[in-house]
Amino acid sequence: MLLMPAQIEIYEQMCALSSRMVEAARANDWDRLIDLERAVADLRDTLATDAESASPDPRDARKKRDMIQRILKDDAEVRRHTEPWMEQVRRFLSGDVKKRQIDRAYGAGG
Repeated sequence: MLLMPAQIEIYEQMCALSSRMVEAARANDWDRLIDLERAVADLRDTLATDAESASPDPRDARKKRDMIQRILKDDAEVRRHTEPWMEQVRRFLSGDVKKRQIDRAYGAGG
């Protein structure tokens, strides 16, 4: 029988992954960031499934809270790096759409 990790272990894994996500964002390593984000999502889904059957351990409550705060702080740092990049992508794609509209209206190549 396969034993599920305790909730606290899942939070610890998520916390470690969120720190690695910050490193990836700082390095502009978007592929690695996406992989790490998927791993965190899988752990989050495990927590959601496990939450129904798990009884909370009061001794772990403070540790969980601290880890959740760390994860949120890391998330803010990741966003600080990804949002400017996403804005550039939006502008690039918007410009490409406008160019296609102009080409269609006036004919490509003049």
